[in-house]
This record gives sequence, C-alpha cells and structure tokens, in this order.
Amino acid sequence: MKLFRLDGKVQHYAWGGYEYIPALLGIQPSDKPSAEYWMGAHESAPSAITTASGQVPLNTLLQQDPENLVGKDVWNAFGQLPYLFKILDVREMLSIQVHPNKSEAEKGFARENAAGIPLNAPNRNYKDANHKPEIMVALSEFWLLHGFLPEAQLKQVLQDTPEFTSLVSIYENEGYYGLYKTVMEMPQQVVNTLLRPLTDRAVPLYKENKLSKSDPAFWAARAVLNDPASAEKIDRGIFSIYFFNIMHVHPGQAVFQDAGIPHAYLEGQNVELMANSDNVLRGGLTPKHIDVEELLKHTRFEAVHPHIITGDVIAQGLETIYPTPAPDFVVSSIQVKAGQQYQHTAAAPEILIVMNGECEVKGEGTTLALLKGQCVFAAYGANYQITSNNEVAIYKATVPVK
Repeated sequence: MKLFRLDGKVQHYAWGGYEYIPALLGIQPSDKPSAEYWMGAHESAPSAITTASGQVPLNTLLQQDPENLVGKDVWNAFGQLPYLFKILDVREMLSIQVHPNKSEAEKGFARENAAGIPLNAPNRNYKDANHKPEIMVALSEFWLLHGFLPEAQLKQVLQDTPEFTSLVSIYENEGYYGLYKTVMEMPQQVVNTLLRPLTDRAVPLYKENKLSKSDPAFWAARAVLNDPASAEKIDRGIFSIYFFNIMHVHPGQAVFQDAGIPHAYLEGQNVELMANSDNVLRGGLTPKHIDVEELLKHTRFEAVHPHIITGDVIAQGLETIYPTPAPDFVVSSIQVKAGQQYQHTAAAPEILIVMNGECEVKGEGTTLALLKGQCVFAAYGANYQITSNNEVAIYKATVPVK
C-alpha cells in the first residue's frame, strides 16, 4: 500500500488564532488558541496514519519499512522523514528567533543531553540534532521580520529615531554584531530608558489607527500592548523590530529562512515547511527562554535584501513549486479544476493537504476521497491521480530528488 490517510496534530501555542485552523479542519473551536497544525514524523508530535489494522504514528510506520515507504536514497541520506509540514495561524507576534545550522545543532543537542537538561525543560535550546531551514507560503496577507536591514537603511533608522542616536557610533565602529550585542546585553533599566519614550509615542498613534503595518512603530506599539509585563520591563525584542526588514507577503508568495537569519512572524496565515526540527534560539518578544550568548553565536550578522519567491509552474500548469537551497524539503501548490487530472509518481515521500474544495486521490488499488483540511501520505513510488468534481487547492511537501 502506498497511499494513506494522515491526521496531523494541532499545537495550542499562546500566539495562535482561534478560528482559522478549526475551520480548515472542520472541528469546533475551543477556548485554547490553535496556532499550528503539524503534519510529519517529529518525535514530539507525529501524525497518525490510518492503516488496514488501525491508526499508527507516522514515525513508527516509517521505521517498520523505510526503504518502501521513504525510499532507499532519502533514508540513507537522512535516516528519517526529513521535513515537518505545518499550517500556521499567527494572531500575535512570534518571538524573534534564529535556527542553528546542522553541525551546531548536533553539538548543542549533545551538549545539553550531557548536561542532563530534560527535552521538555523550559531552558532547553536544542530539542533535536537537526538544522531548521524553512520556507513559508502566505495563505493570507502576511507580515514578518526577516534579517537585518541593509547598511544604509539601518543607519538611517538609527539616525532618525531619537532614542537610537547613541547607537550610531557603535554601529559605525562595530557593525551589525556590535550593535546587536549591545542592545541584547544592555541592562534592563537602560532598555526601559531608551524604549519607553519611543513606545509612549507609538501607542496613541496605534490606538488611533494612524500607523501603517510597514512602520516598525506599529509593531512596537502592539508588542507593548500585548505584553502584561511591559509597565515594568519593556521587551528588548522591540530593537529587532526597528533593525530588521519588515516584509509584506501576498497569498501565494513565499519566503525562505535559512539557518542564522533572524526573523519573526508578525501576523497572518501560512503554509510552512522546514527540516524535521524544533530547534529555536530566541531573542525577544516572548516570555519563553532567551539565551543571548547562544543567539549571538548563531546569528548571521549581515545585510539581508528580502527576496520573495513566486514559484515555478510545472506539471501541465497544475502545480507551482517553490525552490530553495534546502536538501530536506520542497513545497508546491496544486490546483485541479473539474475535467483536469493531476498525474504523478512520488520520487520521495509526500504529504498533501487539501486547503479548499474536495478531490479524489486514486492509485494502485487505493481511492481516498478528501475534503477540505484532510491529508494524505504518499509513500515513495506511489503512482496516483488527483481529480475534482469542481475545484481543489492542495499544498504538497516532499523531498527534492534529482
């Protein structure tokens, strides 16, 4: 058997929305936010696969027959399903974060294991030994922070923001690293002194709807208003809002975040595909563990010129693929109208989720009727066709195999 129904896991993080993911999955909203829907084989939340004998976790199923389900080449290269597929609903800003590269993740994971830090400990940085490059494709108007502003733009921000003029000489003499190290290691009282007048100016304008989302003051005000501790302690993550690129991404457009690029999602819904990892080094806008020393060690202190990926149309115009340099994953969108047929043979294990409409996935003695929010796992070598009586929109995750 090569085609299986897959049921993912909802993650109830505090920053998530209450309606989007339940509506997608056709379930009742709860009083807990639904932030992420995970589809994959990560040990902490593996998806459930429906087999003839009942449901089994995807990671367990893959271990039983890796060569037939994952494919020999992918299994030899990664020893696991190398990606984690997600749907995100970002209601409140996520933490400023950086993901480590592969070798640093392996060292950090081994170091924290040797120190006896439990995997679920709040001060744990490394949940696994994997890197975490990731790509997001916007499902709505989406806003995010992405990498340091180019040199001239950052210098202009420092010069034009009264509270930051004392940082200009640090940036001129010590560059991105010196600037960021200064604000990240700054005593909290100095952080308050610098940021309080800035946020005091921004908050009334925000409340009067006089700030655009492309203005860092908009997100600075929102951060303060959403943080119950801000009266005593202003979050130093607000510096990052001013130092990083603010990107506005439209539905169907994608952004790739490589290891070391600091970033934060601000608002909207997206499809996210990443290496099979949950490693996050945080730098603010969060009550979670922040490890400044580790963050500075793994951040790429360089100008980032934002690049929006629009995708390449393939498969008789039915599929749009979003290429990245990551060897672990590739994401694509598939649109099939009535009378059309998407025909495909899986060169690597695939997960597909129906985002709109309904369809039939048929192959090798198996027919699966899928509604909005339902998923299928297509094993290595699966030969299948997708048809729809009206129109269906699907996102697919797989591994780039040459």
